[in-house]
Amino acid sequence: MTAAQRTVIENCAIATVDAHDTEYADGHLVLAGNRVETLGAGRAPEGLENVVRRIDASGHLATPGLVNTHHHFYQWLTRGLATDHNLFDWLVALYPAWAHIDEEMVYAAARGSLAMMARGGVTTTVDHHYVHPRGSGDLSGAIIRAARETGVRLTLARGSMDLGESDGGLPPDFAVESLDDALAATEATVDAHHDASSDAMTQVAVAPCSPFSVTTDLLKQSAELARRLGVRLHTHGSETREEAEFCHERFGMGPTDYFESTGWLGEDVWMAHCVHMNDSDIAAFARTRTGVAHCPSSNARLAAGIARVPDLLAAGVPVGLGVDGTASNESGELHTELRNALLINRLGPHREAALNARQALRLGTYGGAQVLGRAGRIGSLEPGKLADLVLWRIDTLAHASIADPVTALVLGAAAPVTASFANGRQIVENGHLLHTDEDTLAHSTRAQAQRLARITAQG
Repeated sequence: MTAAQRTVIENCAIATVDAHDTEYADGHLVLAGNRVETLGAGRAPEGLENVVRRIDASGHLATPGLVNTHHHFYQWLTRGLATDHNLFDWLVALYPAWAHIDEEMVYAAARGSLAMMARGGVTTTVDHHYVHPRGSGDLSGAIIRAARETGVRLTLARGSMDLGESDGGLPPDFAVESLDDALAATEATVDAHHDASSDAMTQVAVAPCSPFSVTTDLLKQSAELARRLGVRLHTHGSETREEAEFCHERFGMGPTDYFESTGWLGEDVWMAHCVHMNDSDIAAFARTRTGVAHCPSSNARLAAGIARVPDLLAAGVPVGLGVDGTASNESGELHTELRNALLINRLGPHREAALNARQALRLGTYGGAQVLGRAGRIGSLEPGKLADLVLWRIDTLAHASIADPVTALVLGAAAPVTASFANGRQIVENGHLLHTDEDTLAHSTRAQAQRLARITAQG
């Protein structure tokens, strides 16, 4: 067997985000193939064989790659619209445009979303795609192709909606699938694309959209389908007061109790937002190990509220960070969510004790890996784990006088990414994508956004 090629990274600060929050002020990492082979203080051991590259990372902080646990890539084409709306009004305003998306648009939007995240240190992401207009082409295939070209690890959460406006749901009837079509298409996506191996670059989750856009039958049968296929479950939950009112009026219970009644709490489940949760809801998530994707910027943009992240963490609930769709978080970046998670949660009842910089970094790395069921392979820098890591430059004017590297990353200006590796393959160098031409991508995404706007205006 041919020995794995090694990359040696030296002279950097390291935040491992392991169980002990081990850090090195001046350390090294050795990557062998797609694994972290060794790491520690000082320079790498002498006499290493098959070293194909040495990186002098002086002035940098090395961290695990960021893990984005919730996104909607297609929304890249509808950024900057309905900027002063709450969630329900925002959805009503944008559904008419989303009804016209097709494979070419979704591919361009996915490339734009992935590129923006990768440039900012994301190495693993989720795309929750739930809009499937008839005749729109192979949308799942387009998303997966874009992720492979960018080099980012992907969980495609194959979404669905079957509760249209005429049946009491929020989405217009033209935006929904039938129950049978949604289940069949989801199973076909899992069969075609899910990789269950430990170093998988593409996985699929079963992901009906939300309590106000899917029927109880679809929720129940989706849970049964996911567990039969051995994949994870994802949806939106407890995002707004309006959602809670909808659940009480329609089902006679709040969102968490409703989800539990349909089989939607468990360690194989994670939900986006979870803003409006009482103590009983948090206890139910903790008891069942249901995960949460915290999306602070999107929640602020849509005036949804402040999730009780300190209470969730104290109860033992797995919590990661999410960008959410770029139509409700126009920056499309996750590294800014480290800062926003800390700041927004300090506006809540826990004040300055809500989150610190290291907890914020943990949310964006190991916490996200937990939520996706992949903490045994990604989310921290440890020997044997997959080589998903980022080198952040912190010796420039923006950061050089900040005493602590992790504080510099979380509370300082957005730190430049000098190098980012996913599965041992470098995908970013000096702030630029290695496998995508950014100018060409900017042109194509703008062209597709304009095409979608024209089609929408024509009705």
